[in-house]
Amino acid sequence: MAEFTNEDLTGSRFEHVDLTGAEFRSVDLTRASFRGVDLRGVVMNGVEMCDVRINGEFENLLLNGVDVAPLVEAELDRRDPDRAKMRPTDPQGFRDAWDLLERLWEGTVERARRLDPELLHESVDGEWSFIETLRHLAFATDSWVRRGIQGDPSPWDPLDLPWDEMPDTPGVPRDREARPGLDEALALRRDRMATVRSVVDGLTDESLAAHTEPVEGPGWPPPESFPVREVLLVVLNEEWHHRQFAERDLDILEGRGQRS
Repeated sequence: MAEFTNEDLTGSRFEHVDLTGAEFRSVDLTRASFRGVDLRGVVMNGVEMCDVRINGEFENLLLNGVDVAPLVEAELDRRDPDRAKMRPTDPQGFRDAWDLLERLWEGTVERARRLDPELLHESVDGEWSFIETLRHLAFATDSWVRRGIQGDPSPWDPLDLPWDEMPDTPGVPRDREARPGLDEALALRRDRMATVRSVVDGLTDESLAAHTEPVEGPGWPPPESFPVREVLLVVLNEEWHHRQFAERDLDILEGRGQRS
């Protein structure tokens, strides 16, 4: 166990570091940045938070004794009523959700086409570029639908892009240097969207209530059984949020294009 007392670690970088059970007392975290961090079970007492931005998934988040997670969810649903459609409970609800995502992504892609192609490889605030976002969504479909539901032990395309914190895994591609054009990335993307379409179109009450069969071999997800509904909710969640991130970043990229 390392101990740091009266140390100046300003500007330090911690990556792939396990701080489980670590204790922070009288620590200055001003302007600290956390990305891909697991904060389950964290307790903070006597903290001061001002001008803080937190983006992520929250459950049982108590602020001064109040669980604010349901309040945040309700406000986000109020701002965009379509968001609630990403939590369907029956087969038709999943088909309607995928219909909506297809329409929304069509508009986002058309917006991206109007940009200089080089801008589609640019990162905004350290996030994935537009092309990388398309590649990651292909990975999500391959993992959860083609592997998880359809049972293919190694469904990945060389352009698939796992999330940054995923450990290197034999057989799972991770080429951060690849720079496919928009049409190439979209060809893979459309093929994988067609896969999801075929699955949701074939859903029945029985198949939605079923569990997946564990898929052996290295990859993601691990060789476990998952409720089909939860697997498809993961896909909807990925699609919904990454489109929002893409739209947010396109706002900035459009500004860059106008200045060039």
